[in-house]
Amino acid sequence: MTSIGKILILSGLVLIVVGIVFTLGAKVPWFGRLPGDICVQKKNFTFYFPLTTSIIISIVLSLILILLRRR
Repeated sequence: MTSIGKILILSGLVLIVVGIVFTLGAKVPWFGRLPGDICVQKKNFTFYFPLTTSIIISIVLSLILILLRRR
């Protein structure tokens, strides 16, 4: 049962970090507007896919998880 507790605590910490990133994300002007992010604007339609931002977030999260597993 202690492994379930650890998973719940880790999940809570991840949710806290995600909440902080969403809160502070609006204050970082380049976050989500990097070169390579796809934005298509038409008259009544806007499609936005943050490809480069997603790749950077994936790399950072992978590095964090690798460092946590090495302990």
